[in-house]
Amino acid sequence: MKGVEALKRMAAERAVDYVRDGMVVGLGTGSTVYYALLKLGERVREGLDIVGIPTSRRTEEIARQRGIKLGDINDYPEIDLTIDGADEVDSNLNLIKGGGGALLREKIVAHATSFEIIIVDERKLSEVLGSFPLPVEIVPYGWRRTMKVLASHGCTPSLRMNGGSPYLTDNGNYIVDCAFGRIEDPAGLEEKLLRVPGVVEVGLFVGMCDLLIIGKDGGVEEVRRS
Repeated sequence: MKGVEALKRMAAERAVDYVRDGMVVGLGTGSTVYYALLKLGERVREGLDIVGIPTSRRTEEIARQRGIKLGDINDYPEIDLTIDGADEVDSNLNLIKGGGGALLREKIVAHATSFEIIIVDERKLSEVLGSFPLPVEIVPYGWRRTMKVLASHGCTPSLRMNGGSPYLTDNGNYIVDCAFGRIEDPAGLEEKLLRVPGVVEVGLFVGMCDLLIIGKDGGVEEVRRS
């Protein structure tokens, strides 16, 4: 039986096969995307010419170390392909993202992308979303009030911490991890939460995944959005 890291690497390297010379490529964030960055770095050293659009400072740092040319989304507002991970994927290819704290930038990049590839190991698959607490990015001002309103929508909210202080995103915001249980209507929940004052973005990615690549013990599986 293969270990989890081997499954992540399998999925990531398959995704990199879709990258072509001259592309603008969105670079996601997280432990599975890390392996994609390593593989992209290898291909760049072999002559691949791409521009990467990172979704976090951490991804930017790793990509620079690997020699990947980077650009700003303001200069490249149309992205050919993005490789990103997910914390949970349901049977309709809806996602929960934000465990790595980059959900806002990841959603901006995904929205600008023509073809979104999500890479996961098989542990991330669920029939219905909700096993993973839903990350919600909020502004620090009035955060207690915002958490109270989030709780009124049926979740148990928890302010993400970093040591003894609130975790800060690259955008200077807080993240609230909201345990909803089963999320039967991801699109409806996303719409409701985005209307809460103080909420910047919600880690529900509905209808944004074009291709799911799953690292499994028996090999790699690809599932396309119908």
